[in-house]
Amino acid sequence: MPLFDEARARLLLAAACETAGLPAPDGARLLALGENAVFDLAGPAVVAKVGRGPELVERARHELAVADWLADHDVPVVRPYDGVPAGPQSAHGHPVTFWHRLAPAVRPARSADLAPLLRALHRLPLPPFPLARRDLLAPVERWLASAEGHVDPADVAFLRDRRDTFAAALPGLVPHLPAGLIHGDALPRNVHVGPDGPVLLDLETLSQDLREHDLVVLALSQDRYGVPAEEYRAFTEGYGWDVREWSGFMVLRGARETASASWVAQRTPGNAAATAEFRRRVESLRAGATDVRWYPF
Repeated sequence: MPLFDEARARLLLAAACETAGLPAPDGARLLALGENAVFDLAGPAVVAKVGRGPELVERARHELAVADWLADHDVPVVRPYDGVPAGPQSAHGHPVTFWHRLAPAVRPARSADLAPLLRALHRLPLPPFPLARRDLLAPVERWLASAEGHVDPADVAFLRDRRDTFAAALPGLVPHLPAGLIHGDALPRNVHVGPDGPVLLDLETLSQDLREHDLVVLALSQDRYGVPAEEYRAFTEGYGWDVREWSGFMVLRGARETASASWVAQRTPGNAAATAEFRRRVESLRAGATDVRWYPF
């Protein structure tokens, strides 16, 4: 499979824009490059998400459906662009979705901005279409396989063993909260604070599972990504509970760390910074060093 870098993503974006009847994205600005390449189109007020591979087609279709459903239930979320045919556009098998560009942010999102969004989300009933469980560890094999030849095989084997250990432990967790609708990747980077308040982004992992999933993410962010203690405290006060009090916290945290370390593997081909970050994460997991700082990609 061709390397998924900015140049490749731009070619796919151009193909999708042609199919969707949008102007050629000559001045598109890259906003992010991860599971998706996210571009702000220079002409229409549209943001495009180009999926890393064909295996993300169903995930893209799911995100469009849940965005419309959440908006209908008064949860402030990013909205699919209605000026293109419904559903993901296909560019050589890669899914490309188009979204209304949000008004410029009035300030960076903070941890506390997540609390009311998650409370609103967690109060909702399940939608009328099926939702999968939040299988954190399902993509680990794909992420590790994409790094073959670029990372130490011993590190790959270590992460696979961790994945298997936590996958066996997860079904035995006893939740504190009622299970139900979750975001699945509840982080400040997935919140946009516009003139009308916080808006929830990146809905691809919206799932039906333990609501503790949405709370462990930020607890781990304090430990690994430098979220200040006072910000985390504001989040727990806004939500009404600290997941670190839960007996299953360390299991869910360990699964999340395993997935997060494996995710970086897909960025290592041709990327020295990603390779160094992958090694940092794996080495800290090997050593059981829970206070080693990780850096986002």
